[in-house]
Amino acid sequence: MRIIIIGAGEVGFHIADRLVAEEKEVVFIDRDQGVLDRLADRLDVETICGSGSSPQVLEAAGIKTADMLMAVTDSDEVNLIACTFSNILAPDLTRVARVRNPDYSSYRDILARSLKIDIVVNPEDEVVAAIERLLNAPGAVEISQFSNVKVQMAAIRIWKANYFSGMDMSRLKASVGVDDFIVAAIIREDRLIIPKGSDSLRPGDMMYFVCSEKDLAGILKTFGVSSGFQNKVMIIGGGKIGFKLAKSLEKRKGTTLKIVDLNRERCDFLAENLSGAIVLHGDGRDRDLLQEENIKDMDVVISLTGDEENNILSSLLAKSLGGKNTVTRINKFSYLPLMQALGLENIVSPRLATANSILRYVRQGTVISTISIKEEAEVMEVSIEEDSAIADKTLKELDFPKGAIVICLIRGEEIIIPSGQSTLRPKDKAMILVTRKKIAAVEKMLTRKQKG
Repeated sequence: MRIIIIGAGEVGFHIADRLVAEEKEVVFIDRDQGVLDRLADRLDVETICGSGSSPQVLEAAGIKTADMLMAVTDSDEVNLIACTFSNILAPDLTRVARVRNPDYSSYRDILARSLKIDIVVNPEDEVVAAIERLLNAPGAVEISQFSNVKVQMAAIRIWKANYFSGMDMSRLKASVGVDDFIVAAIIREDRLIIPKGSDSLRPGDMMYFVCSEKDLAGILKTFGVSSGFQNKVMIIGGGKIGFKLAKSLEKRKGTTLKIVDLNRERCDFLAENLSGAIVLHGDGRDRDLLQEENIKDMDVVISLTGDEENNILSSLLAKSLGGKNTVTRINKFSYLPLMQALGLENIVSPRLATANSILRYVRQGTVISTISIKEEAEVMEVSIEEDSAIADKTLKELDFPKGAIVICLIRGEEIIIPSGQSTLRPKDKAMILVTRKKIAAVEKMLTRKQKG
């Protein structure tokens, strides 16, 4: 599979790092030769210096023989022009564009039709959606949805005092008391574990589990994690993301909302355009301000300014003053591993959200969507078609490679936790957990049957 990526920034690098590990052919286009040289030193990729909006550069990159184009520069205009020319030069190409300006993204359906862009990704929209999922389950670290929203994957931290710490998998499900529940993966000291019956939970583990949406709140409560929408919310930073989130939260009944911004003109804009929020002119790092606004009574403080250092400090200060929960916006990928050490579990990243959204559309075969588990693995949602190579076979017959396991089947309205004797039937949807190194092998298994 040949993929052209326009834009060698952090989003492009993150995507390429994943794709190269999966043995895909990647070509980078960027204006900065120095950036391309540094990137080529770290990854096995081709590089072309030039503008991705140039048809000559696109042709030099082999646009006519490529399978996919990803336009992920910081310029919406460059991304859209690149898609326009690629549509002329390679009409059958799969196109993905990163678009942040609401003047453009609000017309995403028109863009998709007229420019034949398969997916328009708006980082702000992705982040707002991720925050709203976290607000519904304040004790969870991550909440992810598949295309079928009735099935969700959640991640929680197992603490020393937790009743389930030290319990092996064979006892865990019975103790939870929910049929549609399976532990998909455990992250222990940055190491991925696909648990067997004899494996047990340990203090500090991050546990990823899949369950029915209707059972999520009960399962979180069983593990000592609070659930239910958080009503008292403070947003620090009234930029694009903060404003979008506030507009969305205003629609929820019973929500008390405060939004803090350091810029006077922005506060005036927020006050004019938000009807149910208290707008405060000030600094989210100001101890006196937070105490005056009764930070200890807030259910959650969400730090969303464009400065990640300020966001980290605001979140740490809110926790030190008694704030119950925090959500912190981070831009640099290099900061993400540090957050747990600082005690900040709930992290959102526009760049990471963009990369993960785009990667969902790279998968071959009958993959509908994917959810990343850190950098170690993915859960693929796969549609079983009549002509699928894995249709009408038991899981035992398929012999998935080590590092891949079917964790859940959806058959109509039924959720099935499968065994080796379970058969994949046409129209089923299967959730397959697969490590990065085995993604290419699983993709090959998901191809359609050869005709004749």
